Order: sequence, then structure tokens, then C-alpha cells
Amino acid sequence: MENNTLTNWFGAPEITYGQIKDISKNSPEIIVWAAPVMFFFVLLEWYISYKENKQLYKKAETLGSVLVGIGNVTIAFALKFVLLSLIVIVYNLVPWRMYFNWWAILPCYIIFDFCSYWAHRISHQQRFWWATHVVHHSSEHYNLTVSFRLSWVQHIKIIFFVPVALLGFHPIIFFIVNQVAVLFQFWVHTEYIGRLHPVIEYIFATPSNHRVHHGSQEKYINKNFAATFILWNRIFGTYQKEEEKVKYGVTHNIENKANPFYINFHEFADIWKDLRGAKTWNKKWFYLFGNPIAVAKEKEKRKL
Repeated sequence: MENNTLTNWFGAPEITYGQIKDISKNSPEIIVWAAPVMFFFVLLEWYISYKENKQLYKKAETLGSVLVGIGNVTIAFALKFVLLSLIVIVYNLVPWRMYFNWWAILPCYIIFDFCSYWAHRISHQQRFWWATHVVHHSSEHYNLTVSFRLSWVQHIKIIFFVPVALLGFHPIIFFIVNQVAVLFQFWVHTEYIGRLHPVIEYIFATPSNHRVHHGSQEKYINKNFAATFILWNRIFGTYQKEEEKVKYGVTHNIENKANPFYINFHEFADIWKDLRGAKTWNKKWFYLFGNPIAVAKEKEKRKL
């Protein structure tokens, strides 16, 4: 009986090239389905903040967020087959390939979120990866449209999630989990939800916990990296409770707030400029993969 159960779970056949096309065509587009609901809540939040004169939405930043979001979804749609093919290649490498089973969503989600924590943390600790993520932090106001600010080149970070595919989860399960994880992060980008029940705050990345992550104060920088389960931060020593009012944005805020191309690529342009000016290979490596805070401090010293 036990062997039959394991056989029903593992030992799935390899996925062929032709099947990849079918999977790509038929896999659920959860984010597209959810888009009308997301825009409804954006409009609702904007209306409430407008009536209360809270100034949570600024025209230029909001336009920038929406344009970045549209670009990200367009690129994700264009790259869907390529990304799916990469996951299938990894999936086909392991002998413990799982069949498509709905129960696999939960363990896959937990492991995916663990990988997401480290991908996110590294994106704050190495400048190249920070360039793929600063897009999300460059808004000086915190509202639901900030969740749209996802880099147009962030899809290269799929390499951080290869361990999920190596565990044999079916590619459809992988992409369902990926989309649900992205959607979870929509509701946490708001000031209208305060601290929740202590148990919820202890386990999940709530709006309160995520506001801390977007703070530019020293005590809030590089804290609360988790996407769904804040427990990862508690385990690895990067948790910070929301205390003083959060000041949003980055330490040096951008000026061109509406141009999606500038929002996406200004840090890459700065990296290229620094690399060209670096005299040694060690310095080039530092400017490319050094800690963004250390790089900023070094450049400030250079100006003195």
C-alpha cells in the first residue's frame, strides 16, 4: 500500500518539448485573473486617502509604478515559455519527479518562500542583485501600487529557485506557487492595515512587518526580508518590529519618478559608470558585487 502511494506521488515521466507548449498554454494565469481585483483595491485606497487628505499617492510615482508593473507583466508573459523550459530541464534531471498533485502546493510554497527569503536578502547585500530590486524600494510613498514595482530583469533571479525544481515539484505547481507568492505581497503594501493579532504578526509578513522592510531609517534597513513567512527573519536574525513611523524610499531617492526605464535601469547605469572608472579588478568586483551600503559610503568619501 505504501509503495503504491509513493508510486502515485513520485516517478513521473519526463516532460517532452511538445508538452512544455501545452503546459505553457494551459497553466493558470492567476495574476492576470486577479488584476481587476487588485486595481479595484488600488482605486479604493486612493479614494480613501484622497478623502482623508493623507497624500499617499503622488501622480508621478503612481504613474511610474503602474508603467513598471505593466512592463513587468508583459515581459513575464513573453518569457513564460523560456522560464518554464528552464524549470522543466531541471525537473527532468531528477529521478524523484512528482506527479501533479494539489497537496504539493503547500510544501512547495514553504520551500519556495524559504528560497525567496535568501534571494531577497542577497538582493540587498550585493550590488548587482540590488540593481534588480531597487526598483521596488524607490517609491517615497507606501501604497498598493508599490507592489507593481517589480524589476523588468528580475526574472534572472529564477536561479535562486532552482532548489525548488530539484526537489521534483511539478512545473505547474512551481508556477502556481510563484504567482500566489507574488499576489500575497500585494496586500502588505498599505498603511491602512495596522498591526494584526500577535500570532499572525509572529508568523506572517504582515503590512506592519513589511512597512519596516521599506523603511530608510538605519534601524529598519536590511530587515524583514520574508515574502510570506516572517519566521525566516526570526530564525536568521533579520527581524525588526515596527516602532517609529517609517520613512519610505532609499537613502538617496531618485528624481525621475515617472519614467519606467529610468526607474528600472538607473542603478545599472551607475554600476557601469563605476566599473569604467575602477582602476583594479578588485575595485571592479567591489562595485559590481559589493554591499550597496559600503559602495555608497566609499563613493561619498571619494567626493570629499
